[in-house]
Amino acid sequence: MQPHRNWMIHLFTTLAMLLVAIKASAADRPNILLIVSDDQGYNDLGQLGNGIITPALDRLANEGTRLTNFYVAWPACTPSRASLLTGRYPQRNGIYDMIRNEAPDYGHRYTPDQYAVTFERIGGMDEREVIIPAVLKRAGYKSGIYGKWDLGALRRMLPNSRGFDDFYGFVNTGIDYFTHERYGVPCMVRNLEPTEEDKGTYCTYLFQREALRFLDEHAGEEPFFLYVPFNAPHNSSSLDPKIRSSVQAPERFKAMYPPVESETRVTDRYRYGTPATVATPQARRRDYRAAVTCMDAAIGEMLDRLEAKQMLEDTIVVFFSDNGGSGGADNSPLRGHKAQTWEGGIRVPCIVRWTAGKIPAGAVNDEFLTSLELLPSFASAAGLEPPADIVLDGFDWWPTLRGESASPREEMFWKRRDQIGARVGQWKWVQMGKQGGLFNLANDMAETHDLSESRPQILAMVKDRYANWLREMEAAEPRGPFRDF
Repeated sequence: MQPHRNWMIHLFTTLAMLLVAIKASAADRPNILLIVSDDQGYNDLGQLGNGIITPALDRLANEGTRLTNFYVAWPACTPSRASLLTGRYPQRNGIYDMIRNEAPDYGHRYTPDQYAVTFERIGGMDEREVIIPAVLKRAGYKSGIYGKWDLGALRRMLPNSRGFDDFYGFVNTGIDYFTHERYGVPCMVRNLEPTEEDKGTYCTYLFQREALRFLDEHAGEEPFFLYVPFNAPHNSSSLDPKIRSSVQAPERFKAMYPPVESETRVTDRYRYGTPATVATPQARRRDYRAAVTCMDAAIGEMLDRLEAKQMLEDTIVVFFSDNGGSGGADNSPLRGHKAQTWEGGIRVPCIVRWTAGKIPAGAVNDEFLTSLELLPSFASAAGLEPPADIVLDGFDWWPTLRGESASPREEMFWKRRDQIGARVGQWKWVQMGKQGGLFNLANDMAETHDLSESRPQILAMVKDRYANWLREMEAAEPRGPFRDF
């Protein structure tokens, strides 16, 4: 019996060592919480002093690093979200415009049969594109997404078909916060199935609920990637002008701001159906801020839950807005807003917290960084090499965030239809219809002084770099849905 006993001891010892190794390996794979707001202004953080209430985001900034020179890849939602998940320019991954229907802009409500064959229903990200959760799955990560997907509504295009393990949210660019409809069309999905189970409940509360459930189920069990893309504070997608002209927010969060003199006004100049009753600018501003504060409370709950589980220190938390602010937003001191290639459309607030990763607390980092850096940086943190067969447009940003080296990024380019933005070093060329020019962002981030005439050689250099980028994008392996191939 002695040989058998020795064999059993050896087996248990081996298993114990294996479990220790697995635990050690898991400790080397930090959890990742990625939070993206929708249309939040550059200056809309409480600690910046404009009066908005964001204690959770202020906490993140105090415990992490705030990035002041951070860009997204497109000035509106769909392409921006595709790029942050793929690490690739919109022109490279194929999503270089919006997946949305235009008819509701003119007051049209689709019938179900009409909607079923519209581009908003059938368009989506090319199925060959590889996104963050599919990469992290190689390191054993569980992944969940709760909120705005915006990259395709058909089953083969939904998050569960792209690498996510769990999904609850809406599939379009915007919804009514309570009915969860986009201009009358139900848009909520759980995993691969449409659902109206929570109709009537404010959607920020729902995304908070699902994110906390995910943390309770997975935090501590295996490394996780939790993606919470809120729709707040995006305007509400309703055909009712009074709702559409503002942002829906719970009354208790509205009450946190000073009352407005008048909630609505009548206008004879509305996009469809005049006269129309719409929100006053003051009410829209208050509603916008209330929606941000409600979202901030949900973020606070996530941070508290991770802290209670003693997992916050080794969780990478990244927060930013998908594009520049609009409506009631404050983009100061930047020029422009959402949908434009001025700084106010593409430079956004961003905060990164990772204590165990030695990201400085309470720091401000002015290095040139973008959302294209997320995929390679998350892969690096998980001990992975980025997929060798995929051309990425970003890099590992951790040395830059730790202050060990300057950002290797020297240029970034934006193209939205006929609107152009090109940054090379400190120089930025903008073409916005009849407006535009050359600007030195080192001393003019508000883009007020056009240097085109005084620095023609610099302008020619930036335009040449932009032309080179266009050629590179055109030579890239084509991707749908917009590219002709």
